[in-house]
Amino acid sequence: MDFATLIQSVTGFISNHPHLALGVVFLLAFGESLAFISLLLPATVILLATGALIGESELTFFPVWLAATLGAFFGDWVSWWLGYRYSHRVMSVWPLSRKPELIERGHLFFARWGAWGVFIGRFFGPLRAVVPLIAGVCTMPAHKFQLANALSAMVWAFGILAPGALGLPWLAALF
Repeated sequence: MDFATLIQSVTGFISNHPHLALGVVFLLAFGESLAFISLLLPATVILLATGALIGESELTFFPVWLAATLGAFFGDWVSWWLGYRYSHRVMSVWPLSRKPELIERGHLFFARWGAWGVFIGRFFGPLRAVVPLIAGVCTMPAHKFQLANALSAMVWAFGILAPGALGLPWLAALF
């Protein structure tokens, strides 16, 4: 199955089963934020398309936004915890095993940017997959990580859903 078919299948499922949409959105955002899994999952595109379903179906913005926020928050939290708890083992797993300099660069990155690095990392696809894990490996304090995690999850979820939810109706009204 190619990506286009996968995206159509998932958005079709959400459209046909709105009572399950929040769970699907949570799982997509969780997977998109979970270390390394996000590299394999086209969740960003699916969530953008899901935003377009808001208002066109039984979905409303706030519950979908909350599900995406919580999924993103918990995905990063699990990634941070894995890095914090299993730091030495994590470094022997691909891609960190092939690029051990990433850990040293991670230490320098967090020494310079602190929690802002976690916040900013959420908005860059390849970084989103590893920043929370590296923050855990670098033993970033939980309270700093979670604050940046929560705030960035809220902004990210809005940014991923709003173009479809708010932009498409606006464009449709113009034409």
